[in-house]
Amino acid sequence: MTNKEKIADEFAEIVKLMDVSVDTDITSQQRSNREAELHGWNEDQARKVARDEGIELTDAHLQVAQLLRDYYREHGVPENGRELGDMLDNTFASKGGRKYLHRLFPEGPVTQGMRFANLPVPAHSEDSGFGTTR
Repeated sequence: MTNKEKIADEFAEIVKLMDVSVDTDITSQQRSNREAELHGWNEDQARKVARDEGIELTDAHLQVAQLLRDYYREHGVPENGRELGDMLDNTFASKGGRKYLHRLFPEGPVTQGMRFANLPVPAHSEDSGFGTTR
């Protein structure tokens, strides 16, 4: 191998090592950031929050929390709690919708559910003056 070929091979190796592709899709980047935020949560944390709020965490609570986490992963924090309330109501319609959810989460499926899921509560969800999305 000549010196010129050797330098060309070394250059090619360096270029391979320098390839730091950047994801330029904003939606994909945001989703990746949200996935990183979701990484540290576990069921024990949810149980502690529930216990502090006087609720014994069941699989039904965890199902709601996981659904909220999946929604957050895909869409981020919604502008308001109504969007999440409507989504939960539709998802659990066969079990009684809002009534079922309020039996699980007396302070509101959005507000309490987001706390159990270790997620930011959407604006106006905790203020009863803004409706019933709590």
